[in-house]
Amino acid sequence: MFNDMKRLMLMLIVALEALAAWCNDGVFCVNGNHLVPVQETDIALTREVLTISLGDDGYASVDVQYELNNSGREKIVTMGFEAGAPYNDDVAFSPQGIHPYISDFTVEMNGEALSWMNAVVSSQYGVDCDFVPLDLKRWKTDAETKMRNGEDLPHNALLYDISRDSLIDFAYAYYFVARFREGRNTIHHTYRYRMSWGVGRTFEVPYWLLPAMRWANRQIDDFTLRIRAPHTAKHFFVEDSVFAQSPFVVTEGVGKIRKTKSWDELFVEMALRDGTVEWHAENFRPKANMTVQSAERLHYDDFKLGTFYDRSDGYMPGSYMIEPDKVKEQQRILTNLPYASRGYVFKDKKLRKYFSQFWWYMPDPSWQPDTSDFTPREWKLIRGEM
Repeated sequence: MFNDMKRLMLMLIVALEALAAWCNDGVFCVNGNHLVPVQETDIALTREVLTISLGDDGYASVDVQYELNNSGREKIVTMGFEAGAPYNDDVAFSPQGIHPYISDFTVEMNGEALSWMNAVVSSQYGVDCDFVPLDLKRWKTDAETKMRNGEDLPHNALLYDISRDSLIDFAYAYYFVARFREGRNTIHHTYRYRMSWGVGRTFEVPYWLLPAMRWANRQIDDFTLRIRAPHTAKHFFVEDSVFAQSPFVVTEGVGKIRKTKSWDELFVEMALRDGTVEWHAENFRPKANMTVQSAERLHYDDFKLGTFYDRSDGYMPGSYMIEPDKVKEQQRILTNLPYASRGYVFKDKKLRKYFSQFWWYMPDPSWQPDTSDFTPREWKLIRGEM
């Protein structure tokens, strides 16, 4: 295994030589990303189906189906996946290049599983990454430097060169060698990654779209994005400017979609209950990366209990503070939030009127009270422990 790693790293460096910011009020864990070639002129990305599933455990699952066309002869291409390093987190640095917040990473090409290797690389946020492994004898983590200087931790996603007094952003790279036959090829890629979070956002799922421009056709000829909320309810938004080419539609389960303006920008706001939204475009040339983000940031000036609701266990809703003179009334609202999330049609007129004012509330007359899928955090709400 060690010799294989040395050979792959040497091949990468020789091939490359021949070819000639996140806010500090939150924790950035890792981004999703396309599989990209180091450099490619013959292979076009003809079709991609990207599925992002949002869970209540703080993780998003990604499933990507690619179709690519090789207009030249059969060839071997070194491909890479760049995963940004955690930011504002005290997770240990991995000199082996294995990202601490990515799991269940698989790649299958033309029906056969591929193996991969890892390295630490200089990051350009998915746009210009050259995938050349960094010499870690020269570059040290920002945390190591701070420890030597007695400074506060945690560290940022930076490496420091003491001799030159310079800093760079770094990422963890996953490499694999792909054999492209002439004509059509398929790649199936899956992984799970930890969602980011911070002030005013329960979850944030960054996904880099721009690396798709590194294929020969500089676009995705046929692109489908699916965002799912399996066995749960999610209220989130994406940037309208990235997806202005065509509309989102609900394809499974129960859901709502609307355009919302906030911070002088336009966003696509979505609410799903065990559902899926889908976006499709042809000749898609992304001009920016995207972020799937929990929707409380769109309604930060509305402090009514339940304006935004999420079932995630890790979320402690700061806007759900009970006012001292309204304890009984507001505790009743909190107790019923898990039921409203599942579409319960309240018999009590006051509760029905209260929850009907929230856009995410989608009544379901067929749903009968069933607590079997209530999360630990929801039981805390019901017991008044929040």
